Amino acid sequence: MVSIEIKNYVNTVNMVFLAIFIFLTLIVAHFLLIAIVGLFCNKKYPKSDIKCRYGCIIPARNEENTISDLINSIRKTDYPQDKLDVFVVAHNCTDNTAQIAREAGAIVYEYKNENECTMGFAFKALFEFIEMNIRGGTASYDGFFLFNADNIVKKDYFTKMNDAFNYYDKKYVITSFRNSRNFNSNVIAGLYGIYFVIGSRFESLGRTVLGISTRVQGTGYVINSELVKNGWNYTQLTEDWEFSADQILNGNKIKFCNEAIFYDEQPTNLKIMWRQRVRWSRGHLLVFFTRFKDLIASLFSFKKKKSFSNYDTMINTSPYVIVVMIVFFLKILCYLITPLIDLSIPTIDVYKYVFLGDNPSAFLYDFDFEHFMFVNNGYLFHALRTIIFSYVSLFFTAVITFVVERKRIGKMNFFLKLFICLLWPLFIFIEFPIDIQALFSKNLNWKPIPHGDKNSIKV
Repeated sequence: MVSIEIKNYVNTVNMVFLAIFIFLTLIVAHFLLIAIVGLFCNKKYPKSDIKCRYGCIIPARNEENTISDLINSIRKTDYPQDKLDVFVVAHNCTDNTAQIAREAGAIVYEYKNENECTMGFAFKALFEFIEMNIRGGTASYDGFFLFNADNIVKKDYFTKMNDAFNYYDKKYVITSFRNSRNFNSNVIAGLYGIYFVIGSRFESLGRTVLGISTRVQGTGYVINSELVKNGWNYTQLTEDWEFSADQILNGNKIKFCNEAIFYDEQPTNLKIMWRQRVRWSRGHLLVFFTRFKDLIASLFSFKKKKSFSNYDTMINTSPYVIVVMIVFFLKILCYLITPLIDLSIPTIDVYKYVFLGDNPSAFLYDFDFEHFMFVNNGYLFHALRTIIFSYVSLFFTAVITFVVERKRIGKMNFFLKLFICLLWPLFIFIEFPIDIQALFSKNLNWKPIPHGDKNSIKV
């Protein structure tokens, strides 16, 4: 039997960390509300008679297999083609991207600078080319659409985005529903696909309905030309996060158009997936380090109007997963030093009490509310229960997504869907080792992702 001192110590550790985890849960509790609203609500925009003039901005690095698909899909849309100009920057290319883009009808600029290897630098260069070479420069356009070379758009994409753009008097950034071109390729592509569909439906739509600013997810968004009158200033690894954070800090809003759908091609290789997610995570951390202080300050500033969007963006840019895991490890460390509380008791007995508990039958709960006391069923049982609950929750999130978005996802093999749902929790769980690797990684540049999957859809 362990001593009263050890029991009191373990009980204190449990109470302290319970309070910490309750706090960590409460600061992200609004995410659940956003997801529920996104699941059950929608936001539609009235048809606009105003047809704005847009430039379509496409950075491309060795994208000869896909660049013409995007340009052709733009030219097949129902939006007046004299209101759309397509610009491509062949950025550090070593293939025929520039030639193929010109043959497809785009205005193409070639740009080489091995020291500027992020997509943000490609955007920056292309806006500079437009300012120098197009009559009236960027001001001659009402807005600009930012795409990636592997994107394609639906026939009514620009019409729906134009409706939303004009609904907000051209003031706000409008982002769109990000779907996948190659859901059916394999499990890796399917996991990526469900990731972006969940982000669109449960995050972006929910935030827009609630009046909270969302964020742009990579590409597929339109901005007012005023935002780039002095050039494009977002060149970190994840310029979308950087851009989103600055819009919120500057009082601008980012809204979502659920009816405007664009597609992009997802990686099908585990190694490429890991490399890309490490880059995303590193970019996310850079935004945290450079914008977090300003986001916190904005919540307490007397000069700026308070906005829940600032708080939401602050939490979104924080390395939340790393913080949670650090707290978990700190709790384990506190358990590991328990034998020091009473040296008269064998260490093995202490660890049996701490990690296996003295009441294994109480596996489903940690706290006895009737007697208002902790039930020590062991940390290992507690951890296992937490993992099971998280896994089941994420599994059903994927299942619900496939059900509610079945029309937009399209036909898929049932067993492929099942595997995606079963592996979706693991896709989320590996974010911790990815974040740790990103924390210590350097020189992560924008590297070409192989595209041209034969299973990609054509629009």
